[in-house]
Amino acid sequence: MRFLRTPDERFRDLPDFPYEPRYAELPGGPRMAYVEAGPSGGEPVVLLHGEPSWSFLYRHVMRELAAAGLRAIAPDLIGFGRSDKPADPADHTYARHVEWTRALLFDALGLDGVTVVGQDWGGLIGLRVAAEHPERVARIVAANTGLPTGDTPMPEVWHRFRAAVENAPVLDVGRLVQAGCRTELAPRVRAAYDAPFPDESYKAGPRAMPGLVPITPDDPAAPANRAAWRILTTLDLPFLVAFSDKDPITGGMAPRLRESMAGAAGLRHPVIEGAGHFLQEDAGAELGRQIAVFVTTA
Repeated sequence: MRFLRTPDERFRDLPDFPYEPRYAELPGGPRMAYVEAGPSGGEPVVLLHGEPSWSFLYRHVMRELAAAGLRAIAPDLIGFGRSDKPADPADHTYARHVEWTRALLFDALGLDGVTVVGQDWGGLIGLRVAAEHPERVARIVAANTGLPTGDTPMPEVWHRFRAAVENAPVLDVGRLVQAGCRTELAPRVRAAYDAPFPDESYKAGPRAMPGLVPITPDDPAAPANRAAWRILTTLDLPFLVAFSDKDPITGGMAPRLRESMAGAAGLRHPVIEGAGHFLQEDAGAELGRQIAVFVTTA
């Protein structure tokens, strides 16, 4: 597997993102990046981003968690942010992303008692990690995400997004993030989302991820996701559903998660108002406050 590494100078002068990058070497060769905020002895809260963003997405959330005395840890998925990027889209598989994330959290960082927060692909990966290693997890937060098995159809807007990503001669990452927000992103913010990708050769991850979402029952990832559903629906871990009110892609998953997950019963599940798919951009401080309350009280 051949990896590309984004030059450090691409990440200079990032707005509202003062966190120093840290790195872990994973089995098989890739270097995975992450940032931290808050006290090192605080309860760990892992913030998993999705497609096509990176840990920069969580900058406002991290600030709130750190202020609450929590240890916020935001990795960059392999292929995104400062993490190494497989050059071939075929090297991206759902199973590999789950394993890369697991290896960072539990082998490299040795985390226990983790609150796993996942949005978009961060949820598809994080929910699998939590289901397969519940002994290392204390709580789960699902924010604009799901765990598809291919047994129910995806919304039409998602199919349009997948086709746009697969067919675009030049993939405009900043534009894709903007399309998932209700607020207008400042030019420097859009530039920060473009920063990990100096040219098209670095974008195998963003191009590959939509095609890895299970949309048919016989998808290679469907059995593992069904098994994760069976575990999560009976798992006695607090499970917070913190969706926005204006996400056409994953919005339909919120009631299913609230009703299906054993750990969701009896909790007050917030609805983040006025936010789109990337609720961390539209209402990051509010999302951070809701997560902090959940972690410190559940």
